[in-house]
Amino acid sequence: MNMHAQILGGSGSCAEGSEPASMPGWHGLHAKQGKMQRMTDTSLEIAALAARWVVEEGLEYGPAKQRAAKQLGVHGRAALPANDLLEEAVRDYIAVFCADTQAQELAALRQLALHWMDRLAVFRPHLGGAVWRGTATKNSDIYLQLFCDDCKSAEIALIDQRVNYLPRTVTGFTGTEVEALSVHAFCPALKEEIGVHLMVYDFDDVRGALKPDARGRAPRGDAVALRRLMEELLT
Repeated sequence: MNMHAQILGGSGSCAEGSEPASMPGWHGLHAKQGKMQRMTDTSLEIAALAARWVVEEGLEYGPAKQRAAKQLGVHGRAALPANDLLEEAVRDYIAVFCADTQAQELAALRQLALHWMDRLAVFRPHLGGAVWRGTATKNSDIYLQLFCDDCKSAEIALIDQRVNYLPRTVTGFTGTEVEALSVHAFCPALKEEIGVHLMVYDFDDVRGALKPDARGRAPRGDAVALRRLMEELLT
């Protein structure tokens, strides 16, 4: 059987050098494969550049990918790397450039996150983002999801505790808009202020919050899970 026909799934009945009428042209297939390879290479390049900004500037994945694509002159979303690919690039960047400091900075941020989780325990806080995933540095912010019976209760609690905050509306993990309460919290271990963002959800949203990702990992965890994670790293 002709090798081209075999790869294309043909029966070998076509004349030598001809193309099956019902199949894509061989040259067209090569062109598609070449385009896919270029997209893969571009995605890797975007991921590598975005990873630097995620680590050094604390950018979130979405803005970092968009900024990297713009700098590289890439248009459209097709070439943007998946979050898993960008996370791998972030871990590689940390291993090369931040290996001596990242573990201590991560521990400090997790301790600060735990402080706020204990402080707001009544709202069932869960930690997500880089601090939960283990890729945070001193440039990273802390993201806590609160699950409230009354969505205004978290804001009232901050007022009662005399905490200054900035309210805004963002897109939450449910795909709908949620209120975010952002505060500046001093981190003693890092001797600087860290952004702590409190994302306010309905109580019922907590069930969807713990759905594993494509790798089977929990995308966020409560105070018990965070303490367990911190203890595991000490052993």
